[in-house]
Amino acid sequence: MSGTGVRLVRDVGLTDAVEYAYAAVADTPLRAVWVAGACPLDGDGATVAPGDYAGQARQVMRNLEAALQGAGASLADVVKTTVYVASSRRADLVEAWEVYREQMGSRDVPSTLLGVTVLGYDGQLVEVEAVAVIPGGHGA
Repeated sequence: MSGTGVRLVRDVGLTDAVEYAYAAVADTPLRAVWVAGACPLDGDGATVAPGDYAGQARQVMRNLEAALQGAGASLADVVKTTVYVASSRRADLVEAWEVYREQMGSRDVPSTLLGVTVLGYDGQLVEVEAVAVIPGGHGA
């Protein structure tokens, strides 16, 4: 159990060759934070790093951290993510995933990585959404 009250579940008889926990258990009381998909936009709303999966993933993670901070949370509080990559090429998904993993550090929370046809902003290649929990609950 971490200081956040979240226990990551790994040893469930499934392969250990994955870079994430299979489940996360959060004990109450806690506050839950759902973060909209973080996009690779700069402060002016322009898509950064056109054509660059890693560059966009870095901006996405900066924006995800900012959104979490605004909600009183951090990457350490994240319990689930979904990583979207606009590509059908596995190498592109892996390139974005490697940046995501680097930014998440030792937090190998349950996550889904998927390739999609298109994302919402012009030139957008990467998006990450997250769920976080914060100990305390009741609007702490």
